[in-house]
Amino acid sequence: MSFVHVLDDNTINKIAAGEVVERPASVIKELVENAIDAKADRIEVEIMAGGTSFMRVSDNGIGMSREDAEKAILRHATSKIVQVDDLQAIATLGFRGEALPSIASVSRFNLQTRQAGAELGTEIKITGGKTTEIGAAGCNLGTTIRVEDLFFNTPARKKFLKTNNTESGRINEFIIKLAISHPEIAFKLINNNKSSLATPGRGDLKETLQSLYGASVGQSLLPLEFEDEDIKLWGFVSKPSAIRSSRSWQTFIVNGRIIASRAIAKAIDNAYHALIPKSGYPLIALNIEVPQHTIDVNVHPQKTEMKFEDEGRIFKAVYKAVLDAVRPKGQAGQLGQLAAQADHVQQHVEKGLQELNFGQPVNNWPTAKPKVENIYQPVRETYDGSKKVMNFPLREEKPAMTWQEGTTALAQDKSVKSVQSVVDEKEKLPTAGMIPIGQVDDTYIIAQDGDSLYIVDQHAAHERVLFDRFSAQAEHIPSQQLLVHLILDFSTHESQIIEENLELLAGLGFGLEPSGPNQFRLMEVPADVPSSQAEEFIREVLASMEELHRPTAAELRQAVLATTACKAAIKAGFKLNYRQMEILLQELNDTDMPYTCPHGRPTIIKFSSDELAKMFKRTGF
Repeated sequence: MSFVHVLDDNTINKIAAGEVVERPASVIKELVENAIDAKADRIEVEIMAGGTSFMRVSDNGIGMSREDAEKAILRHATSKIVQVDDLQAIATLGFRGEALPSIASVSRFNLQTRQAGAELGTEIKITGGKTTEIGAAGCNLGTTIRVEDLFFNTPARKKFLKTNNTESGRINEFIIKLAISHPEIAFKLINNNKSSLATPGRGDLKETLQSLYGASVGQSLLPLEFEDEDIKLWGFVSKPSAIRSSRSWQTFIVNGRIIASRAIAKAIDNAYHALIPKSGYPLIALNIEVPQHTIDVNVHPQKTEMKFEDEGRIFKAVYKAVLDAVRPKGQAGQLGQLAAQADHVQQHVEKGLQELNFGQPVNNWPTAKPKVENIYQPVRETYDGSKKVMNFPLREEKPAMTWQEGTTALAQDKSVKSVQSVVDEKEKLPTAGMIPIGQVDDTYIIAQDGDSLYIVDQHAAHERVLFDRFSAQAEHIPSQQLLVHLILDFSTHESQIIEENLELLAGLGFGLEPSGPNQFRLMEVPADVPSSQAEEFIREVLASMEELHRPTAAELRQAVLATTACKAAIKAGFKLNYRQMEILLQELNDTDMPYTCPHGRPTIIKFSSDELAKMFKRTGF
């Protein structure tokens, strides 16, 4: 008896669909790329319910004859390549011949197409991979494809889709990147009967970027251009003043194809080093042209990855192009202007620390430095100049959480597992008896108790303190009115998130009101957040909310509070005096979970006297 079976075409198509069609955005990607290959200069996309119930892609391309249309719905039928050698010089976005049959196998599929000069076009209807109707039909020049009830016959796959807003956001992001890669094409996206974006299609990349991201972003763009032998680069990068908390504003295009590349991203980061905060990423629209035979696009079903013959050359070329754009030769004054925003942020951090509420005004804190003569009998100078042996504890001892208790809620988080070595499981966090000694690199607090040495990350520790403080304010977090209201442009997806959570954001200290299509007026921010960081802050909050999968109100609140605490906390590189360090340690001790920051990073590392002895290879212990 044979156990090996040849699968039927319908089953094969459904398996292939699992690789090609992951979500509605995958469908839009394949259909729009086909429209581009068909030489269309106007492409309209319409979606309903995040694309799960309805998608339509219409173009004015060359269209197909009835014969070609019937072949196009067959597996591995394509007009892009003929033989294997053609894979070495693929100039089109599609080439495998899997998209249409894969999409048709998991949806209710309708195709209408007409060529120039033909009186009637062709209409094909397919339901779940089975062709139900083929015939002549009146239709516009080009091709229109409608996809309804995606994954209706594969419910297991459908349940893994995210919210409609998340799915529509992915589609919106992809259309944006396609519009950037093809400024000569006029794109239009309609989401739930509302126009979401539209580009002019006049071939001007800067004009396209302005139509997508707003006029204010357009004013911050710097042109870049580089050419070396067979490598050519051009596009735009933003000044350091226009940064995002994620790479969503970065588009890499190689020979007209949008790709993701760690090497290119790293080259950009290196070029911008020291000009922007570590947490920020510049906007960039980067076109790269290389000989077709030096790349391989046939490495991933979704064609989002690419192999370069010489990735090192690409890295160097990108680095040089971006560096020349942001640091023009012989224009030192301009460089200072470019870096002004980053400097301003640092200045505000320094100013803002003077307003930190650790219990009393910073200006009144004594600045005496500790003097340690013996690790077991710490001695510090009192404020009148005399010396005093410190007895433990410095303050009233209170029961602290054990390590096991403190990490129960985070046990599943891999990033927290490394914290297990930070504080012994059987011991309590002794911050109530810890004496600060000083700082290392103005970032880490060095402290001690009777028999142990501690290193505390001041930013992570303060982040934990602020997070717990904000969380205790259950109903409303105090806010500060901005003297100058900010008019902010958002993507359609971001605008939807804001509209759905206006009440929640208001309770967390954000005063927002609509000010136009995909525009909001920012009037208030949480009181602990520097006003100069208001725009950057709200965008980071939105990025955190976007990353959540079907979030509850509590999850959204926690994400916002964690971001708020991170932005408001003292930063690495800020010098603290003795009293500031002491109060921070005390505040950390009072938190419910002092071992990690809200994002899971450790706040404190402990070295016992035995461990120190072993490090120094001392014997007799």
